[in-house]
Amino acid sequence: MTEQRHDRFERGTDGPKVIVAGIDGSESSMRAAAYAAGLARRQNAMLALVYVQPLMTAGAALGAPVADTTEEVAEGLVHDIRTATERLKDIWNVRWEFHTFRGDPYNGLVTAADDLKADAVVVGASESAGHRFIGSVAVRLVKAGRWPVTVVP
Repeated sequence: MTEQRHDRFERGTDGPKVIVAGIDGSESSMRAAAYAAGLARRQNAMLALVYVQPLMTAGAALGAPVADTTEEVAEGLVHDIRTATERLKDIWNVRWEFHTFRGDPYNGLVTAADDLKADAVVVGASESAGHRFIGSVAVRLVKAGRWPVTVVP
């Protein structure tokens, strides 16, 4: 017979402390952010919203200023998030941070989740048909098996 160890009860330490939500401005990523915000509110966790700025796009090959464009997207996302937070501040109280990384979305989210010591990752379902062949960011995160991953349609 094994002896059970009775440790001191800890109040409020179950559940995630940091939830990372990947956003890119798409409808599914914004739904994922809203879902993650609800989780963070209920768990009293920090919500880390992460936008990964792509390094190379089709526009870059044609000479478009990609860094400026992705900075504008990041600034627009921060503005949208702040506006929504301000609108809901009397209803919800969610602690959140916004982080940007450069690179491909999968590696950026992995870096963010590792750096922020995430307990969970929430992403939107891919809206790209090409992901059937090369795999979506969500599928790659799930296969990595490092955090619980929630994929929001």
